[in-house]
Amino acid sequence: MHIEKRIFDIVLALGLLPFVLLPLVVISVLIKVNSTGPILYWSERVGRSGRLFRMPKFRSMHMSTPTLATHLLQNPEKWITPFGSFLRKSSMDELPQIWSVFKGEMSFVGPRPVLASQTELVLERMSRGIYQLTPGMTGWAQINGRDNLSDQRKLELDVEYLERQSIRFDLEIILRTVLKVILRDGVTH
Repeated sequence: MHIEKRIFDIVLALGLLPFVLLPLVVISVLIKVNSTGPILYWSERVGRSGRLFRMPKFRSMHMSTPTLATHLLQNPEKWITPFGSFLRKSSMDELPQIWSVFKGEMSFVGPRPVLASQTELVLERMSRGIYQLTPGMTGWAQINGRDNLSDQRKLELDVEYLERQSIRFDLEIILRTVLKVILRDGVTH
């Protein structure tokens, strides 16, 4: 399954590249014009086999924001830039992760990679076998509640994905993700 999924990811990434290049450039310019600091935010995440990697996102938060998962911040809206709010709600902040897909550190579909600092969750995922999967830009948990789910519920959905994974299931998740993004369903911040 891993080789087929890798081929699927590369083909999809190459197919999407012409459509995402212009938005990547426009968003980069808008971030630079609307806030100080770098265009991209790189966070250390836990990937396949528990290896750490640096995951890019368009920077949607102020430079002084603590390095925590957004749901763990007190008053997260205080830290989000005005343009960052749009990026997060539209999920366009995730577009640079296509680079991680090309590199093989991420897949289009899989469990969302957690911050390396979320040690309790990392250990729980490890014990449940989640790290035999490549993390994804989207996943089963994301289309079943995203920000509105507890870490425990996300973990249960990641385990279900582990058991059900297939290219067909990935296609279903991608199609449902597109619908969720268009409707901005499940985005809290």
